[in-house]
Amino acid sequence: MTRWLAPGLALLVALEHVYILVLEMFFWNKPAGMKAFNLTQEFADATVALAANQGLYNGFLAAGLFWGVLTRRRDVTVFFLLCVGVAGVFGAVTAAPKIFFVQALPALLALAATLWRKPSA
Repeated sequence: MTRWLAPGLALLVALEHVYILVLEMFFWNKPAGMKAFNLTQEFADATVALAANQGLYNGFLAAGLFWGVLTRRRDVTVFFLLCVGVAGVFGAVTAAPKIFFVQALPALLALAATLWRKPSA
């Protein structure tokens, strides 16, 4: 079971970023996106292109995590988990503290599990 913990946590972080991609790229100014990000219709409409760009970046993070886990590249997984963790801390400091718990903490837990686990032979 423990051999699946680290990759499983990393895959959960990747799936979370796919979900964020969908919200930011396709539902930003729709009820689901506005509720998720606590937005007004006016703000959401004015920032829809910016949100789509953010969504694309979240997709790259997810792709990198899938790549690292599926190819068993520990270095790649660590790199992308660090990217997510740093982005989550930055977002918590600059945008909303809850981002730490939603984005950074899961990535940091997955990172700890990945670093704790012995590399595959």
